[in-house]
Amino acid sequence: MRNRSALAILFIAASLCFSCNQKPSEEKEKSSAVETKTETQKTTSDLIFEKGKKTSAEKFVGNVYMNLLVPEDSVYTTKSGSVTFEAGSRTNWHYHPSGQILMVTNGVGFHQIEGQPKEVIKKGDVVKVPKNVKHWHGASVEEDMTHIFVIPNVEMGGSKWFDPVTDEEFKN
Repeated sequence: MRNRSALAILFIAASLCFSCNQKPSEEKEKSSAVETKTETQKTTSDLIFEKGKKTSAEKFVGNVYMNLLVPEDSVYTTKSGSVTFEAGSRTNWHYHPSGQILMVTNGVGFHQIEGQPKEVIKKGDVVKVPKNVKHWHGASVEEDMTHIFVIPNVEMGGSKWFDPVTDEEFKN
């Protein structure tokens, strides 16, 4: 009986994952002559999780929204959420005493570690930021970007926030 339940759960999970990656059938049937949504035109309507609440202007430049998915606690010692950056928006410079993992779920954006070149990040990319490494991340100039963040070992302390990323730093 347990095996049937486990198989049923696996089947449902696989079906959900498969359906999330499929485009609606009407969109598949459109001819190439008809304008369709391209990968770079995707917006927040393609989000996996709700957009969440607008974040503090003290830690972010532009319109940024956060949906806290896993509040920190003493059992999992992890904090996780989905963050949506509107085009041109970004975090301030900051670091995490325990590091951070970013998993891009939608759009195109940037990530930069202090002293290194800015990197383009896009849907499907995973970024592992080492502990105590000053960095920033956000949307590209033209497109929104959403990522899931994971901060492990929250008992090591909270994020340390610094100055905003200037327009010059953002565009270079």
